[in-house]
Amino acid sequence: MPGPLSHLRVLDLSRVLAGPLAGQHLADMGADVIKVERTGTGDDTRAWAPPFVAEPSDGDPGLSAYFMAANRGKRSLAVDLTQDEGAALVRTLAAKADVILENFKVGGLVKYRLDYDSVRATNPSVVYCSITGFGQDGPYATRAGYDFLVQGMGGLMSITGDTDAAGGEPMKVGVAIADQISGLNALTGVLAALVRRERTGEGERIDVALLDSTIGALANQSATFHATGQAPGRMGNAHPTVVPYQVFKTADGHIILAVGNDGQFTRFCEVGGLDHVAADHRYTTNAGRIINRETLIPELERTFLKRTSADWIASLEAASVPCGPINTIDEVFADDQVQARQMQRHLEAPRLGHVAVTANPIRLASHDTTHAGAPPRLGQHTRDVLRGELGFDDHTISDLAERDIIQVWPRA
Repeated sequence: MPGPLSHLRVLDLSRVLAGPLAGQHLADMGADVIKVERTGTGDDTRAWAPPFVAEPSDGDPGLSAYFMAANRGKRSLAVDLTQDEGAALVRTLAAKADVILENFKVGGLVKYRLDYDSVRATNPSVVYCSITGFGQDGPYATRAGYDFLVQGMGGLMSITGDTDAAGGEPMKVGVAIADQISGLNALTGVLAALVRRERTGEGERIDVALLDSTIGALANQSATFHATGQAPGRMGNAHPTVVPYQVFKTADGHIILAVGNDGQFTRFCEVGGLDHVAADHRYTTNAGRIINRETLIPELERTFLKRTSADWIASLEAASVPCGPINTIDEVFADDQVQARQMQRHLEAPRLGHVAVTANPIRLASHDTTHAGAPPRLGQHTRDVLRGELGFDDHTISDLAERDIIQVWPRA
């Protein structure tokens, strides 16, 4: 059955992670996503390796593991925008696109006449989404934005990592989370604009910034600042407003205890043989446990050391106390629940056979939301796009390739 967005064409001019991730979600939902890449090198992340899934060779940058994360289901059109004929090809596609994704620096597409105002002149109903580090206006608008920088500038690193007293330092998240949040915000904006277009016929300009997205994701931490005027700090694995809600060392490893209410705390104490703690008025409410965290946590730490992780998890789960292991990524994909949810998929890729990808976590009853198309080789679909969308014949395509205006894969 066709996906819910199978009537839409997306021109993906973005690279690295935030924009490509939004484009991959649209492809997974059925949209025809044409990924425009530079000839020779393609998306920056094709070279962010090893590891490679397909090694580079003779003008082909290959497939890096990083590139595989955000480009499933797209058609790769390799074109040199710096040449007038190349830019003209992309402008023709832009005039027909329902959605355009781009993450060039502010004003970077004006010289190619692929900026919003230029595209809108020929395609007034286009939904045009720009993703940048700092947005389209403000004193930082012209700065290049990278996930790591924005995690720091947006406050996320100030609340991530162990405390100074524990010898910690500000710490980034282990994945490019600012990019990912921005990509999902871009996706939300695009979908909202498409719904609006269905009612009004009007296109939309969408402005998504990594900095804004990171600040927006501070959630309860920024709400605490708004309420108190005090900036929250780093607490390691502890929670600022729920106790006990952190990692504990056991006799043979570590587990997570996530007590979310007073009833769960009482049951935890029963499992742990801590009746005296449950009866202590200092700890009977979450507010009390927050105030008296420094006396409570050391006692719990001593208790957890008496039993193994598996023993604790089995006993706590039986008592409906939220807890769990800290899995390595190989353990994640070996987990029974993860396998039941089919979160690892294998897609058929030309000349490679089956390649593994992480499935789309959104599930629709009507449609498999993990596109069957593997992430493309650079220029894999150049011929198809130029033939099917622009009506070019083989002679014209060969001429463009010989003059390095486009790149095709595999090369003759």
